[in-house]
Amino acid sequence: MSQDAEIICEVRGAAGIVLLNRPKALNALSLGMVRELARALDAWENDPVVTRVVVTSASEKAFSAGGDIKALHDLGRAGQYDEMLSFWREEYILNARIKAYSKPYISLIDGIVMGGGVGISLHGSHRIAGDRYLFAMPEVGIGFFPDVGATFALPRLPGAGGIYLALTGDRVGAPDALALGLATHAVPSAQMAELADALTGRGALDDILAGFTHDPGPQKLAGERATIAECFGGASLATILQRLKAAAEGGSAFAGKLLQTLATKSPTSIAIAFEQMRRGAGLDFAEAMRTEFRIVSRIARGHDFYEGVRAVVIDKDHAPRWEPATMEALDPAAISAYFAPLGADELVLEA
Repeated sequence: MSQDAEIICEVRGAAGIVLLNRPKALNALSLGMVRELARALDAWENDPVVTRVVVTSASEKAFSAGGDIKALHDLGRAGQYDEMLSFWREEYILNARIKAYSKPYISLIDGIVMGGGVGISLHGSHRIAGDRYLFAMPEVGIGFFPDVGATFALPRLPGAGGIYLALTGDRVGAPDALALGLATHAVPSAQMAELADALTGRGALDDILAGFTHDPGPQKLAGERATIAECFGGASLATILQRLKAAAEGGSAFAGKLLQTLATKSPTSIAIAFEQMRRGAGLDFAEAMRTEFRIVSRIARGHDFYEGVRAVVIDKDHAPRWEPATMEALDPAAISAYFAPLGADELVLEA
């Protein structure tokens, strides 16, 4: 395969190696990349030579910073909704494929991992965090929602940590990721290349990883865990906001900052994300992905996604005009409508 391809998939020793090779775009996922990874996984699953899949990045800055949001925005603006949704349809099918994959699937994450990058790493068996690891699902800031399987994964994180990440879009490094279960191992950045090479051998996976793992250091959120659990464990969005306000008034600078952060996000997106987390705790992975496709099918024809991408990515004025503009103006029935079945357009996953 050409070295200038966006993604390079090849067998090296015992491993199927995937190189995300779009560094100038921080490895933002294109439809071509989704399709090539899906093709490789199909080829490797029944190949006796391949005992594991290892996903790496050609960028020192990012594993993958998400999907190609600008391209999707442009398709929607042009009214090409079918083409726009075909990306998410195939991406979500790939996320489910990774979740169910029968061989170890190891992501070496040493940089930013957001959005679509989370979808091709978090659901695999092993997530190795380097020193530069930085996880976020910041979609509520662009009028979108935490997708790519976040509906399943985030509600299952301890101490309401996933709900906190979904609603605030906060970033966490390797120590917190390890504590939350977003990462399974931490390895020094300086040893990542050596680890990638070792993984092509036929030694036992756990033994190889044990030889590289280290303590990544103190957690940024260690002192805020109780506040996160108490506030984001609320049974409704209104309760979460009330608890954050009470914590801020009680002297928590952390809670006060979170209230300011939430005030800048799309109210519709925050409400969708909360409802996702509430429902997602009781869904299996396939139903979580079907739920996400229902949501994205409505968002594609809405307002806030286009306004958010305009404000953050295109004009970069960071002054989005959300509709509605406040949480108080939200219509609960309008939020529920995002989750309604799609009939003939439902996402179909392999059995």
